[in-house]
Amino acid sequence: MAEAHQAVAFQFTVTPDGIDLQLSREVLKHIYLSGVTSWKKRAIRFKNGVLTGVYPASPSSWLIVVIAIMSTMYARIDPSRGMIDRIKTSLPVRNHSNILIYYECWKQFCCLIYLMNKRLKRTYLESVRPLLDDEQYKQMETVANDFKKDPAPKFQKHLKLKSWWATNYVSDWWEEYIYLRGRDPIMVNSNFYTMDLLYVIPTHRQAARAGNVVHAMLQYRRKLERGELTPLRALGIVPMCSFQYERMFNTTRIPGIETDFVQHLKDRKHLVVYHRGRFFKVWLYYGGRHLWPSELELQFQRILDDKSEPQPGELKLPSLTAGNRVPWARARLKYFTEGINQASLEAIETAAFFLTLDDEAHGYDPENIRSLDLYAKSLLHGKCYDRWFDKSFTLIVYKNGKIGVNTEHSWADSPIIGHMWEYVLATDCFQLGYTAEGHCKGDINKSLATPTRLQWDIPKACQEIIESSYMIAKGIANDVDFHGCLFNEFGKGLIKKCRTSPDAFIQLALQLAHYRDKGEFCLTYESSMTRMFREGRTETVRSCTCESTAFVRAMEDESTTVRAIYLQTQPRAADKHQNMYRLAMTGAGIDRHLFCLYIVSKVMGIDSPFLKQVLSEPWRLSTSQTPQQQLNLIDIQKFPKYVGAGGGFGPVADDGYGVSYIIVGENLITFHISSKFSSPETDSFRFGQNIRQAMLDIRALFNLKEKM
Repeated sequence: MAEAHQAVAFQFTVTPDGIDLQLSREVLKHIYLSGVTSWKKRAIRFKNGVLTGVYPASPSSWLIVVIAIMSTMYARIDPSRGMIDRIKTSLPVRNHSNILIYYECWKQFCCLIYLMNKRLKRTYLESVRPLLDDEQYKQMETVANDFKKDPAPKFQKHLKLKSWWATNYVSDWWEEYIYLRGRDPIMVNSNFYTMDLLYVIPTHRQAARAGNVVHAMLQYRRKLERGELTPLRALGIVPMCSFQYERMFNTTRIPGIETDFVQHLKDRKHLVVYHRGRFFKVWLYYGGRHLWPSELELQFQRILDDKSEPQPGELKLPSLTAGNRVPWARARLKYFTEGINQASLEAIETAAFFLTLDDEAHGYDPENIRSLDLYAKSLLHGKCYDRWFDKSFTLIVYKNGKIGVNTEHSWADSPIIGHMWEYVLATDCFQLGYTAEGHCKGDINKSLATPTRLQWDIPKACQEIIESSYMIAKGIANDVDFHGCLFNEFGKGLIKKCRTSPDAFIQLALQLAHYRDKGEFCLTYESSMTRMFREGRTETVRSCTCESTAFVRAMEDESTTVRAIYLQTQPRAADKHQNMYRLAMTGAGIDRHLFCLYIVSKVMGIDSPFLKQVLSEPWRLSTSQTPQQQLNLIDIQKFPKYVGAGGGFGPVADDGYGVSYIIVGENLITFHISSKFSSPETDSFRFGQNIRQAMLDIRALFNLKEKM
């Protein structure tokens, strides 16, 4: 994580006996800018609300209607000729008690959050206790208490001020300092991937699959722009913030010397396609409408049939987005700000999204145990030069019809792209469909203008920078040790019968697997969403707890009875995890708060040993659950083969594991495990086997208990 820049603090004291108001001018500047950004967003939302609220009419036409209605009211004329009165008398009296019930439920939910925040407030010291011996813990306790006395109150004043002024006191700093200020490559280190359906390939025709999927994405974008997507609700009651969806399309991360920025544009009418080292611009509209799937298939087939060769420097040009950010930013300023290079780069950066027609075949093969591994690595980094890692997302379509997505992380988190992906897969398979020959349905309009090749004039000096970025990216990609593990011995259905949360069950299995793998516990990260708050993103659930470590030790101690494990350690560990997850989701986590305190300390130029230690601790086990069935468009009970394979991310620590998992239906859990070949301490395949055995051992615990 990039540190906040140092600044000279300005302090003002009213009187020695009066109120001590010590505020940093530089921090106030940051807070002011955050607030300005928030109010700009509010103004844009208000404008969009007005426009979408009168859709499909224009605001001016509705103004005419309002004037006409006001005129009839003034003249006491009934333009409906008595129809409105007849409708009112024929309609039954509406029972408004449901509205009161919903209001009371909402009040009780807010009270519940408040009580949880007050009574179940967990502390940083509690979270690190299982990882420290008595002496280390005593030292950490001293450092934490010193921080609590001073300077924590100073930092907290600024955060309170920001919370009053800005929409969200965390999210803008999180985006800037965690993502955009990072100067290391975003490929593998930041971007993540999402896979296709696990068992099904609807068509093996590459151009046809691309045609249907792109058309489905355009349908989704139209619904998004018109505000027609139903907001997701936590617990079926509380609507979650949809802010992150706004930048899904027409968005690119632009490199800078010190920091990048996210460029989001209005409706874009083209996309850029990469195939065998060439870039093509494809228009998505014809006669004021989206191209039909069959028309898109024709355009993509034209690209596949094109036999032209890449221009000098064109083949590996996307590797600029895979390497270090500063060389890419400088190259962009020097070689891509004029002429055909500027025009071609602008076409990429202003495209709706980026599409790669890959010349490889990937997907899950039951007869090849490493098939998911190769599929994941291809989606995560590819050849290091065939994805535009700066686009909000790159759609990858393989030559066998399999698909996937590589997503840039700064603009949103995985549930957002997952929402769109569920819609696309369901629309592709169950609404659009294919002919018996595997082509897109519909007529073919051969009068469409052919896709346009983007032109480049890349000098030798720039080609050397491209090659340097490629070599850096290739080194990162070659070091990724990945394993995809399909666990189908049991799933969510059986776990629930054990009266345990599926997520808590899996997290305990991960703790047990890690202990068996390395013989020790480690700081563990599980991502939790905070979208019940406006512009909320994520919070950390620290899954390694005193309760979970006690459970693992009991499982590994042969002298501990099954009854003791089941009745004492397992329920406590599972309940603890569930409580922590609820706290994180409802804004009572600790890590984002500590992060913001750290940013304030750096801006104020006040060194904090406590915060420095907290923010430097490595997450050697980083985990995340991929959400499933957000839209419920596919009945997986009726169509069990149409299940998603989830997605994953690269390793977070050099000597640690990254684990993403998706609970699919009632009888399948898919694990995506990443680590680094360069670490002698890790082995992704070995860890996958440890997870499998840990899951079975915990299940056996419940089996033995049932026989007692």
